[in-house]
Amino acid sequence: MKIRHFSVFIILSLILAVPLSAQSKKKTKATKERKAEKVQLFNGKDLNNWAFKLKDPSVDPATVFTVQNGFIHINGNPYGYMRTKESYSDYLLHVEYQWPVEATNSGIFIHAQQPDTIWPKCVEVQLAAGNAGDFIVVGGVNMNEQADKSKRVLKKMAASSEKPVGEWNIIEVACKANTIEVFVNGVLQNKGTGVTVNKGHICLQSEGKDIEFRNVFLTKLKK
Repeated sequence: MKIRHFSVFIILSLILAVPLSAQSKKKTKATKERKAEKVQLFNGKDLNNWAFKLKDPSVDPATVFTVQNGFIHINGNPYGYMRTKESYSDYLLHVEYQWPVEATNSGIFIHAQQPDTIWPKCVEVQLAAGNAGDFIVVGGVNMNEQADKSKRVLKKMAASSEKPVGEWNIIEVACKANTIEVFVNGVLQNKGTGVTVNKGHICLQSEGKDIEFRNVFLTKLKK
């Protein structure tokens, strides 16, 4: 009888172990897939994955765009931007930024097209203090929400959800097909549909004064 009970115990253990093992494999696979989907745009050490455009070509970009204490520091002068060397579509972009000195002006260009110009064809996610989350369409880009196509600014939906000088803000930009959504510190601030560009480079703008960025990465979304 003892042997019989022991055999039953072994069989039940094996039956129960199978789904747990399968579940564990599924979790491992899902974790690997999530990791594979994440693209680190800034490694916290250098700007080798980025190209640069400045209004004054005589200025060395290395004096404008630097890495300090693991952050991207942009001094804002002259105007221009740093852009990803790669082009992307269908993703969730995560960017954190802060004003180290005073709240001023900058932006993130989404779906930026080449050739590089100071104002490339793109959708700008505005970071100007008090207006973070506004859209500015540049270079002939349009979206359904523009009642007047001659106006380039699409104002944010809610009151400012920005943080003060010296505190980090989180910007999340979801780009799916021809739709772009912008969240500022977790608040949905804008949504554009029928956007006439759906793929391109991502740019961080130099526009006037100091700004810092960290944790710049994207997660690819399934098409």
